[in-house]
Amino acid sequence: MTQGDKSTYTDKQKRQAEHIEKSEKARGASTRTAERIAWATVNKQDGGGKKSGSGRKHDTKH
Repeated sequence: MTQGDKSTYTDKQKRQAEHIEKSEKARGASTRTAERIAWATVNKQDGGGKKSGSGRKHDTKH
């Protein structure tokens, strides 16, 4: 996967990023900044793209 490739994200994660990006643009952020903030937020919430394997849902950090 190349840098910037969003193919490993779920549809839900992509929708979340679109919504966040739209909100950031409404607050006056540039398109590039809004996109960067949106994907950084999705990554922070979900830890990145799709994860496979058993036991991936268990988060040991609280």
